Amino acid sequence: MSSPSGRAVPFYCPYCGEEDLEPQGAADGEWHCRSCTRSFQLRFAGIGAAL
Repeated sequence: MSSPSGRAVPFYCPYCGEEDLEPQGAADGEWHCRSCTRSFQLRFAGIGAAL
């Protein structure tokens, strides 16, 4: 499965652990799990310590 934005995709659902995911919504990082029917959004928060 590839992401429309070119970013890495999640390997499994954070709720049920299944791998049956599909992109959802207009925003990048929105995913839907077909197994547990939950939707979630991932975002990158940053790297390193805050200054």
